[in-house]
Amino acid sequence: MSKLLGKVAIITGASRGIGRAIAIELGKEGASVVINYSKDEEGAKETLEALRELGVVAYAIKRDVSSFEGAEEIINKTLEHFGKVDIVVNNAARSTLGLFMDATREDIEGLISTNLLGAMYLTKLAIPHMLGKGGAVLNISSMWGEVGASCEVLYSTSKGGLNLFTKALAKEMAPSNVRVNAIAPGVIDTKMNSFLSQEEREELENEIPVGRFGLPEEIGKTAVFLCSDDSSYITGQILRVDGGYI
Repeated sequence: MSKLLGKVAIITGASRGIGRAIAIELGKEGASVVINYSKDEEGAKETLEALRELGVVAYAIKRDVSSFEGAEEIINKTLEHFGKVDIVVNNAARSTLGLFMDATREDIEGLISTNLLGAMYLTKLAIPHMLGKGGAVLNISSMWGEVGASCEVLYSTSKGGLNLFTKALAKEMAPSNVRVNAIAPGVIDTKMNSFLSQEEREELENEIPVGRFGLPEEIGKTAVFLCSDDSSYITGQILRVDGGYI
């Protein structure tokens, strides 16, 4: 398979979970992959090894995308290493549980900086390198960005903002052949949900029409579709992948 042969893709938050799955699936389709991470060095090495075992050309960059300078370094190092940027997948995100009235200023600023501003910074810096040849921006949102979740107000707000960023930028960049879409995952079987007890997990599964959690690779395969020419007439869309939950 080579839907992305010759493309260079940056995936933020690619040291584990959905980010790793997206990196692997894009790599399988021929893309060279830039693995971005901020803290999980061991996880980033595991993603790098998994890609190289598949014969994928991959490179890891440790930078915090929530700072403009960090995003700038990600772009600069990608250009130094590969000479171009074709695909940006804004996946890096933080999540917190708790009442909004208990959130601190640091909680609010930290989460919004990573989940929303980080995506905006990296995309702004990548777009000039896509002009004239086309490109794809894919934002990893959440079903909660559409309907909101109690005790996840900050997370829901950041993802709702990401959705509107996706729709507005898509209209702006469509004449330049740069497509901008988002995936809104439902409950995906990653470490982020490892805090659930077996009973809580079963209760949640019963609420999902397909009767199970989603798999990270299912998000990865959706990412391939939205980053490849298979979706060449699709832009400004939020594709919910939630097993029918919402």
